[in-house]
Formats: sequence, structure tokens, C-alpha cells
Amino acid sequence: MRDTRALEETRSFRVRPIPLLRPFGWLARGARDLALSPLPGLMHGLAFAAFAAALLWLARDRFWLLAGAFSGFLIVAPVLATGLYNVSRAIERGRPAGLGSALAAWRPDDHRLVVFGLLLGLAGTGWVLTSAALITGFAPAPIDKPADFVRVVLLAEQGWLFEAWVLLGGVLAAPVFASSVVAIPLLLDRKVSVMGAVLTSWRVCMEHPAPMALWAALLMGLTLAGMALALVGLVVVVPWLAHASWHAYRDLVDVSGWDSLPTRAWR
Repeated sequence: MRDTRALEETRSFRVRPIPLLRPFGWLARGARDLALSPLPGLMHGLAFAAFAAALLWLARDRFWLLAGAFSGFLIVAPVLATGLYNVSRAIERGRPAGLGSALAAWRPDDHRLVVFGLLLGLAGTGWVLTSAALITGFAPAPIDKPADFVRVVLLAEQGWLFEAWVLLGGVLAAPVFASSVVAIPLLLDRKVSVMGAVLTSWRVCMEHPAPMALWAALLMGLTLAGMALALVGLVVVVPWLAHASWHAYRDLVDVSGWDSLPTRAWR
């Protein structure tokens, strides 16, 4: 059986070896990029924080709408930060890195990032529906507001519901992370298909499970810290993590073999 195009594409990329604590280096380089070109990053951060605040206000008394909105927001956020990956790429190449670089990432003739964003949105919707079914089906009392979830599920003296909810979330979040951790920067950097980028992202996670688990924990921990600071922390955390994610991709994926492939149509 002939190899599919996506397998041929991902085999053209080599996954570089990295030490366990390398993700901290990505954070350091991300902070440097944010300091070198703060305007596009802070504008992205302000937009993210404002959107999160609007979601919080609109869904403050509707727990599942709030949970769904934030889940979808977090899952699709890496796609929305694509412009900042392009800023980091411009800095890396010694080119002007401003708002123009961020906007240039969204080429009107390239729909791959839109397709990938829609796929991530579907994944987030699946988690919200599954989560809602678990909680509403097994909670001992109705869950209508965030305070109800804290009282009935999180602070319950007996039962297994919160533990099951966290475990299920981890099981469903892991493949989403594995599919996207380097896929979005790769889609920006090379004209690879969506499936080729996803397969490369999975290869990275399978070859480096411990460093990528640490990276996932850092992404989640810093994002939650930004939210805990009345959402104001997102103004800095969002661009910081976006720039760091570009350096994670550049550190992990060797694209030198891609240029040797014959030119072909892509989508």
C-alpha cells in the first residue's frame, strides 16, 4: 500500500532531541521576543482579556455556558495567536516585527488555519457536552451556577464525581494537545497539509513525553494564573506563551528535509 501524502510529509521532518527542562528555555525566549516587540503581543493579550471578561459577564449565572465558552476559548486560543508566531519568526530572521507581521500571518488564500481552528472548536464542544452529561447525570443536586459546582462537586465530602471529571478532562485534553502543540506554527512556517502537521505534532509528543508533559503543565498553570489575576494577567501571559510556543516548534522540528520534497499542491 502506498504511503499517504500526510505520512510522506511528516517523514520529511526530523524531531530533534531535547532535555527534560528545555520548556523553561522556551519561556525565556518567549519573554525576550515579547520585550523586543511588545505592541502586537500586548494588543493580542488585551483582546484575549477583554473577550474573557465579556464571556464571564454574559455567562456569570449559567455555569455550563460559562464552562463551554472558556473551554472553547482555551482550545482555539493557540490558533488565534498565529500572528504572534509570525512576529517571532520575523525576529528570528532579523526582519521588522510589528503589527504588520502579525496581520501578514492571515493570508486570505490560506484556509488551513481556519480548518484547524474549526477542528479544535469541535473538540472543545465535544468536551463540554461530555462534561455536562457527566456532572448533570451524577451530581447529587442541580448545578446551575459556578458556586453550585464548587459546593456540590468540588467540595463534596464523599463521592468520586470531581475526580472522574478531572480524569475525563485529562483523557480528552491529551490528544488535543498532542495534535496541536507544534502543528499551528508548522502550518504557518511550511505549506504542509493539516494532517501532515498533526502527525508531526504527535511524533513530537511520542518521542518526548516527559518534556511535553512539563510544557503542557506550564501552559495550563500560567494560563490559570493569568485568569486568577482578575484576567489582567492574560494581557502578558497570552503573548508570552504564544512566542514561547514558536520557539518550542523551532527547537523540536527540523524542517530542513521539507525543502527537498517536490513542489505539489496543498490545502
